[in-house]
Amino acid sequence: MSKAGNRKLREELIHLERVERGDIVKAIETAREHGDLKENAEYHAAKDRQGHVEGRIIELKDKLARAEIIDCSAVGTERVFFGTIVKLLDIGTDEEITYQLLGPEEADVKSGSISVLSPLGKSMIGKEVGDEVVAKTPGGMREFEVINIRQSEFA
Repeated sequence: MSKAGNRKLREELIHLERVERGDIVKAIETAREHGDLKENAEYHAAKDRQGHVEGRIIELKDKLARAEIIDCSAVGTERVFFGTIVKLLDIGTDEEITYQLLGPEEADVKSGSISVLSPLGKSMIGKEVGDEVVAKTPGGMREFEVINIRQSEFA
């Protein structure tokens, strides 16, 4: 996991523990004041939300406890590795695409990062500039050429 990804998960955990838990307790108290809990939709919704939040807290604590933190600004750029930013040329469309390879928890295609465990991520690992990358994607086989590898500016 990158330092930035670790920081983001820690911030989410703190928010859930310090803000969401308190909001849920207040919502449950308010719902209880409305009387009969068997038919109280607000109460059941708050209890469901509480279950989801507590589950996410447990999940985040587990991930953070097991995470290996990698400083993406210190990785080499000779080959594609976790944390590198890779510019690819889509051979089929002649379009350039740039992705940062991150862990599954951090991956967000819309913001330009993909998981090292995704089909494209797996096929890029270890490649050098000029190498061809073939990936089996949901849309079929796609071919790319690695045209640039660089470090992340963010740790």
